[in-house]
Amino acid sequence: MTDVWSQRAEAFRESAVHREGPDLDLLVEWCEPGHDVKVLDVATGGGHVARRLREAGCTVVTVDPAPGMEPDVVAPAENLPFAEGSFDVVTCRIAAHHFEDVRKAVAEMARVTQRLLVIEDNVFRGEHVEEAERLRDPTHVRCYSEEEWKEMVTEAGLEVEQVEYFPRRQSVDLWLARVETPPRDAERIRELLAGEIEDGLLSFRSILLKARRSQK
Repeated sequence: MTDVWSQRAEAFRESAVHREGPDLDLLVEWCEPGHDVKVLDVATGGGHVARRLREAGCTVVTVDPAPGMEPDVVAPAENLPFAEGSFDVVTCRIAAHHFEDVRKAVAEMARVTQRLLVIEDNVFRGEHVEEAERLRDPTHVRCYSEEEWKEMVTEAGLEVEQVEYFPRRQSVDLWLARVETPPRDAERIRELLAGEIEDGLLSFRSILLKARRSQK
């Protein structure tokens, strides 16, 4: 998986749907940024969250399993090489559906944050979407519902404060091209997602969740 994602690094750095949007704006706000705030950006990918948080004055450490993404630290989300409570905030945007063990990853992110965990990912919208996602990209594991996210975060010892949903649309052609989907697979994906595509745009929905460590 790491080599595949290193090869995709530039495509994700240049992806408009990853680089900007109201979801990214709110994620940054929910991180409660400031000059004394230390943040860990997990599965940083193209580095868009890290860039925005640095612009807001935070000290940001990036981690990603793919060396080609040029993170500060190369490591998977399931095994973060940091001490307990090393960061004020831990964030992760549009990546968790690739985690092989999402519960372990959430537990790790909760372990290394002193205060906040802010996560965004595509929300579960049916098995037909999951099938299309895996066909497009075999590194896709699964998307999760709001109930599943709340359960995982609570289980990790944090209290969910806020949840917001964002409709997201992007060119289906660019979405398929970003991971070089073979033509035959692309045809099947278009069949599976016919109800999600309009005027060449594919509709997604993401969930943004903010959780805080209890002060008890």
